[in-house]
Amino acid sequence: EVKLVESGGGSVQAGGSLRLSCVASGYTFSMFAMGWFRQVPGKDREGVAIIDTDGSTMYVDSAKGRFTISKDNAKNTLYLQMNNLQPEDTAIYYCVSGPTAEGLSVAAALLVAGYWGQGTQVTVSS
Repeated sequence: EVKLVESGGGSVQAGGSLRLSCVASGYTFSMFAMGWFRQVPGKDREGVAIIDTDGSTMYVDSAKGRFTISKDNAKNTLYLQMNNLQPEDTAIYYCVSGPTAEGLSVAAALLVAGYWGQGTQVTVSS
C-alpha cells in the first residue's frame, strides 16, 4: 500500500519560510514522479512543483525563484523549501506520487492517477 505522510506546515508571516516534508512508503521511491499540489477552498487543486524520476523539476510561475522541490531517495522523502511566502500561498499542500503516462504531462498524470497524502496546512499572514 502506497502511503504518503506530509509534515512541516504551519503559520508564518509574509516573507517567512517553511520546509514541507513527505515520507513515502509502499513502493520503490525512485520509480515514481512526485510533486506538491495545493488547494484553497472553492478552487481547483494547483500543481506547485514537480520532480520527475530523472530529477528534472517544474514549477508553477508563482513559485519560481521562491520554492525548491527536492528529494532524498535514501530517506524516501520529498521536500518543498518555500521562501518569501506570501498570503496568496495560503492553502492545504498535498504530496503526490505516481507513474507518468504517455500523452500526459507529469503534472496531469499525478493529478488524475497519483497517490495523495492527507495534506498539511500552510497559512501566511500579511
